[in-house]
Amino acid sequence: MTQLVPNPLYAAFENTLRLVEPLVQAVDRDLGRPCDKFHSGEVWTGPTARLFDQQLGQLRSRVRSSNHRIVTDLRQALTRTPREVTEEEAKSIRMRYGLP
Repeated sequence: MTQLVPNPLYAAFENTLRLVEPLVQAVDRDLGRPCDKFHSGEVWTGPTARLFDQQLGQLRSRVRSSNHRIVTDLRQALTRTPREVTEEEAKSIRMRYGLP
């Protein structure tokens, strides 16, 4: 029977998720505070302010959606990737993706 070793691609996906998830949370938090403050009407009022608020809300929604898709795609890729592969497969994966 062939000996299995840790899959370097699985480890790369895990590391990427560990790096990306806090960044996604920070972006949401750091964009959310000013958007909420602006939306409250305490920063700027009038027709131009309402238009800007609407556009800012749309951009915030796009950022949230994009961030969600990135994390979801990474999690799905991790789920589809085997934790262990043969030594030959691991070597091929490292060469193909430039992994250590």
